[in-house]
Amino acid sequence: MHCPFCAHEETKVTDSRLTGEGTQIRRRRECLACGERFTTFETAELVLPYVVKRDKSRQPFDQGKLRAGITRALEKRPVSSEDVEAAIAHVVHKLRVAGEREVPARMVGELVMEELRAMDEVAYVRFASVYRSFQDLDEFKEEIERLRQDTTSGNRQQLPLLPETKRR
Repeated sequence: MHCPFCAHEETKVTDSRLTGEGTQIRRRRECLACGERFTTFETAELVLPYVVKRDKSRQPFDQGKLRAGITRALEKRPVSSEDVEAAIAHVVHKLRVAGEREVPARMVGELVMEELRAMDEVAYVRFASVYRSFQDLDEFKEEIERLRQDTTSGNRQQLPLLPETKRR
């Protein structure tokens, strides 16, 4: 690490601490030439894949676009910002775990719909209507019916609110 004061190449670390909920390391450094002290922050650089659009163009994954799409679907819905951030984190995590250099935009959309479906069914239908380009009311009805069938058949991955007790 070069000293920001005299540009000398050698510095020593005098103190290291975790910050940012364990996602960063804060290091106090001292220049071996001029003796000045300064702070650096170290974070892991995790590369997210490129997104391959329908027209075969490629774009770097943009977490801002992800947040905007989810936020737009959840507009005026009773969902906390913590839940939104958790959903974004889940999508980003799944993309990183996939380990691919490129992923189809369709995969990102499906991951978002999965998160929205668990959070808020209205937001899910909103997002699905834009994502799947619904053309008429029948497509909305079909999607809502699929949602109802999944809910009644127990396909939802939601935990029960209270533990089940056996009746005697």
